[in-house]
Amino acid sequence: MSSPTHNCAGMRRRDFLQLGIGGGLGIGLSDLLRLQAQAAAISPSPDKSGRSGRKPINCIMVWLDGGPSHYETFDPKPNAPTEIRGSLGAISTSVPGVQFSEVVPHLAKVADKVTIVRSICHKDPNHGGGNHYMMTGAKTPVPVACGASVTFHPSFGSVVSHHRGIQNGLPSYMSLPRASRSGGPNFLGGKHAPFVINGNPHEKNFLVRDVVLPSEISEARAASRRELRTSLDRMLRYTDKLADDPAVTFDQYYQQGIDMVLSPQAQAAFDIHRENEQVRAAYGRNDFGQRLLMARRLVEVGVSWLTVYFGGWDHHTKLFEAYKGEQVKKLDQGVAALINDLDERGLLENTMVVVLGEFGRTPKVNKDAGRDHWPHAMSVLMAGAGIPRGQVVGATDAKGYHASENVYRPEDFAASLYSKMGIDHSQTLHTNTGRPIQLVNNGRLIKELFV
Repeated sequence: MSSPTHNCAGMRRRDFLQLGIGGGLGIGLSDLLRLQAQAAAISPSPDKSGRSGRKPINCIMVWLDGGPSHYETFDPKPNAPTEIRGSLGAISTSVPGVQFSEVVPHLAKVADKVTIVRSICHKDPNHGGGNHYMMTGAKTPVPVACGASVTFHPSFGSVVSHHRGIQNGLPSYMSLPRASRSGGPNFLGGKHAPFVINGNPHEKNFLVRDVVLPSEISEARAASRRELRTSLDRMLRYTDKLADDPAVTFDQYYQQGIDMVLSPQAQAAFDIHRENEQVRAAYGRNDFGQRLLMARRLVEVGVSWLTVYFGGWDHHTKLFEAYKGEQVKKLDQGVAALINDLDERGLLENTMVVVLGEFGRTPKVNKDAGRDHWPHAMSVLMAGAGIPRGQVVGATDAKGYHASENVYRPEDFAASLYSKMGIDHSQTLHTNTGRPIQLVNNGRLIKELFV
């Protein structure tokens, strides 16, 4: 069963299709190549070096849309009154003295490989504003209602795409199975929108649109470009509405797409059916677990930024019942497997893993056995890219109301994330009208991530 696609604001998939404003619309491969080629014709190529003298850092961001509870994940309060601590217990982790909620035992076992930041907070209790703040590092310039889908500032993935460009013939920014509402490029343009890998990788007939060859195309037929194009025409695309570029014909974009389809890197990365069965089982034979595995396969071939969207975390009712269910089990097993897998393959040093949502949940359990929006305290899991292992950064007060030690803002989180990716967070970008926009406004590094 797929995860929920809406939260208390009632937003569904169709409400997010706002390319360049919202983040929900990914674009087809041919359109993405067309936009990138147009940009290359009028501007210098972006810096593809990543970090000078070092292997570039890539990132897998797991976005828990709706706002996960910090109490029932990484910041339990076992000594708080019942109306605050809730009905779930706390368990010891692989780090002495550190406890997680009882519902994440697999993540508790890999606590010695991650950092938990318990002290990031902000003041926006709405899904729209909180999503934007934590997905871009910038406040919204105007109040944004719970259900709004806007991107006033480029998302992390789009900024990384802006700096990295094409990597090994693959787009730098991808999102599975959809993009977050604030995951779009804004003024950076559609060329830096995410390439969305929709569908369920757990299904036997799963194919990535525009990339994996249709089953009816044999190797002999693939040798004929004309026949290949005919078959590719039948593959699903989001849109073909962009105007033709008089300088470059549409055939050239098809040719670039064909080159990508036939490249060994693309075929190896996108064909999840080639993966070892034991590895697939370790991630969990479900939609979310297999998307995490797909993300690992893609960073392995050099994709710079992957967002794995996992919705349904807006638990205003029956929170404790929900956290004992399949949703949290998928999260627990899948993320723990991802961290272990990256570590065993030697990929964790150049792959950053980040797990977060737009805010935490209220300290007091409400009358419906749920928790409401609470931006004053939240927990963020981070691992890899040289982030110290087995530490907890900051703290909330004894009842989990507010971040109280080593308090950090979303701007600080953004500055730290960009620095890990080798991107100058103090730089100034310019809109298509020439207006200067600071990438991160007064962000300071979370020093504990750089020890």
